[in-house]
Amino acid sequence: MFKTPTLLQCLKDPLFARLYSAQTINLVGDALTWLGLALLAFELVGEKAGFILSIALTLRVTAFVLLSPFAGAIADQVDRKSIMILTHLARMVIVCLFPFVTQPWQIYGIVLVLNLFGAFFTPTYTATIPLVATERDYPQAIALSSATYQLLGVLGPGLAGSVAAFVGTRQVFFLDAITFLMAAILIITLPGQLMVNQNQQNKRTVSKTLADVRTGTTCLWQDPLIRYALLMQLVTAISGAAILVNTVGYVQGFLGLGKLEYGWVMAAFGIGATLASVGLGTFQRRIQLTALSAIGAILITLALFPANFVDLGFLLLLWLVAGIGQTLVNVPTQTLIADRVAVEVQGRVYGAHFAWSHLWWAFSYPLAGWMGNNWVNGTFLGSSLIGATVFGFVYLMFQPDTLNQGQWHEHEHIHDEHHQHYHKSNLVVHEGAHSHLHFHNSLRDFT
Repeated sequence: MFKTPTLLQCLKDPLFARLYSAQTINLVGDALTWLGLALLAFELVGEKAGFILSIALTLRVTAFVLLSPFAGAIADQVDRKSIMILTHLARMVIVCLFPFVTQPWQIYGIVLVLNLFGAFFTPTYTATIPLVATERDYPQAIALSSATYQLLGVLGPGLAGSVAAFVGTRQVFFLDAITFLMAAILIITLPGQLMVNQNQQNKRTVSKTLADVRTGTTCLWQDPLIRYALLMQLVTAISGAAILVNTVGYVQGFLGLGKLEYGWVMAAFGIGATLASVGLGTFQRRIQLTALSAIGAILITLALFPANFVDLGFLLLLWLVAGIGQTLVNVPTQTLIADRVAVEVQGRVYGAHFAWSHLWWAFSYPLAGWMGNNWVNGTFLGSSLIGATVFGFVYLMFQPDTLNQGQWHEHEHIHDEHHQHYHKSNLVVHEGAHSHLHFHNSLRDFT
C-alpha cells in the first residue's frame, strides 16, 4: 500500500491544504513576474540590467523592512484571511502595469507599490502555517511551503523563459495577474476566520502597535538560537543577491547565451533549494537547526567562489549547490521560530523576522549591483569573499553555547503578594494593564 511521504502528510489537513494551494498558485505567477522583470530590464539597458534589478529589488526589500513588523502585529489582532485576500487583489491590478513600461524609473515605482502589499501578505501567510497545521505537522508544513516557494519561485523561471520566448517578455505579467486572482478566490473559500483568538476585540492604537513591533524584535534578538540563525541569513543574503542580480548579465552578456539558458541556470538554483527543503521535511529533526544554518551558509558562499570562471554546465552545478545552501539556512530559521515562540506571539515575530531578514537583502542588493557594475569579471568572487568574512564573524561571536528548550510567551497579569517572581523579559504597558514577554525554560537544557 502506498504510504504518503513525510513531507506531504501535512496536506491531509484540509485547511492547510487549501491555504497551501493558494500560495502555490500565487508563486507560479511570481516566477513569471520576476523573470519577466529581469528580461524587461535587459531589454531596456542590455548588460547593465543588473543595476536596474539591484535598485528594484532594494526597493522591494525596503518595503518589507519598513512594513512587515506592523503587518505581523496586525496579523495577531485581525482576521488573517482578509489580509491575504486584499493583498492578492491589489497585486493582481498592479502587475498589469509592467507591460506598459518604457523607462527604468517606471519599474522602480511599480515594484515599490507591488511590494507594499507583499510586505503584508508574506509574514501573515507564514505566521498562519503554525496556526492551521497541527503541532506534529507544522515543521513539515513549513518545509513544504519553503520547498514549493523555492521550486516555483526559482525553478519557475525555466518555464517562464520558455513562455517568454513564445508569447513575449511583457505578456508574462498578465499571467501573473491571473494567478493572484485564482489565489484570492481560493482563500475566500476558506471557512470562517483565521485569527489567533476568535473573540479578540482589542483596540488597536499606535502605542500598542509599536509595542507589538518591539515584542517581535525582542524575541528575535534575545533568543540566542534564533539570533544566530538570523545572522546566518545575512551570509546567504550577500551571496543570494549576487545570484539574483548578476546571473542574467553573466549568462546573456558574458557567456552570450539567451533567455532560455538564463531560465535553466535559475532553475538549477531552484532545484537545489527544493531538494534541500524536501530533505529537511524528513530529516531536519535529526540535526540541530543551528548546525544546519551554518552548513547552508558555508555551501552558498563556497558555490559563488569560482562562478566567474566557469561555463554554463559548471554554473548549473554551482547554482544547484547554492540553492541547497540557501534553504538550509532559511527553513531551520522559520522552524526555530515556530518551536520557540508561542502561537499568540508568532505573527509579531514572523513579521519582525521578515523585516530583519530582508534588511540584510536591502544591504546586499546595492552591493551586488555595485560590484556587477564596477567589477564585472569578479562579482561572484567578491561576494563570496565578503560572505565568508561575515560568516566567520557570526560563527565566532554569536554561536550559542547551549540549546535551551522552551518558548517565548506573553501574558497580562498584576503582581501582588501571591504573584511575586522575576522575569528575564520585556515589560509592555497598555492603559493600566501590563504584560510580560518572557521565556519559559523546559525542565532540561541540553548542549
